Amino acid sequence: MADNSQKANFHAGEAKGQAQAKADQLMDKASNAYESAKESCQEAGQQMQAKAQGATDAVKDATGMNK
Repeated sequence: MADNSQKANFHAGEAKGQAQAKADQLMDKASNAYESAKESCQEAGQQMQAKAQGATDAVKDATGMNK
């Protein structure tokens, strides 16, 4: 009887370890997705800032304020 109990405990521990490994993988994927989205947003923000600066410079040039 102890043999079956030991096997059951072993399998329960094995299942727990596999579940933890899967959870770790999912967290890594979520973290990678977050970092990718963050970088994309930063790049988009920099592009918008550059376009706004370009528009500002164009208005200044057109109105003679850039001299």
